[in-house]
Amino acid sequence: MTDRVAIIGSGPAGLTAAIYAARADLAPRVFEGLEAGGQLMLTTEVENYPGFPDGVMGPELMELLRRQAGRFGAQLEPAEVTRVDFSRRPFLIWVDDREYQADSVIVATGAAARWLGVPGEDQLRGRGVSACATCDGFFFKGQPVAVVGGGDSAMEEALFLTKFATLVTVIHRRDTLRATAIMARRVQEHPKIRVRWNSVVEEVLGNGTVAGVRLRDTATGQTSDLAVQGVFVAIGHDPRTELFRGQLGLDDKGYLRTQSGTMTSVPGVFGAGDVVDSTYRQAVTAAGMGARAAIDVGHWLEAQE
Repeated sequence: MTDRVAIIGSGPAGLTAAIYAARADLAPRVFEGLEAGGQLMLTTEVENYPGFPDGVMGPELMELLRRQAGRFGAQLEPAEVTRVDFSRRPFLIWVDDREYQADSVIVATGAAARWLGVPGEDQLRGRGVSACATCDGFFFKGQPVAVVGGGDSAMEEALFLTKFATLVTVIHRRDTLRATAIMARRVQEHPKIRVRWNSVVEEVLGNGTVAGVRLRDTATGQTSDLAVQGVFVAIGHDPRTELFRGQLGLDDKGYLRTQSGTMTSVPGVFGAGDVVDSTYRQAVTAAGMGARAAIDVGHWLEAQE
């Protein structure tokens, strides 16, 4: 049996696409993946998703989207796609040795933040450790925070956080920033930002919530503790596109290229969410793109018929 639509990924983009496709009577099959729900499953409270004036826990929001998709007839498969073949139609999708066929595919596999890999980071993720200032900056009003990184993304995070934090410390392993000159100048001239040069985070400190970071000076080897209530890791994201290399067009950062809306380089295969979007990376923008992809899929299928 060939599915009309297969959706790979179950974050806000994938599940919103499933809601729209299911309501269009396309009976989408959703491959949820090993990390069902995407990055929001690692987020404690979400306060900027429309319709939740009192906020909502990330896992709760994803469960609500999942139930909504199922209500309209989406088939939710708790499975990780291991291989695809987009060189022929119907498209082929494998979960280990089990083969599925689909007339169209929406890729919504998301992106993963790069983490430091130091003690305390995993335990305190969502409890003061974050990879998204736009998502979590508000929680640190009147508190000191740190941003780890030296590129433009880190500078943007630091500047955004000055709206809330009393002091933002940028921690960078070198003695010059990698950011563009204008971004570096804005950060270095800002009265609420200071830069700790030649420093790396050795450990995130805290019991239940972040209380500070232990830093090592890369020049002297000496360690010191910096008291902060929030740690924002801004060392980049990796789009989850390994499965599609050689089959779909990717940009130089590995993100899916789309054209004419959400269509990828292969007609009938569409992209949505953080696997496409390296700029906004918000749940609401991912959901919006998921809706667009489902509508685009419907139009494409009608045109084929």
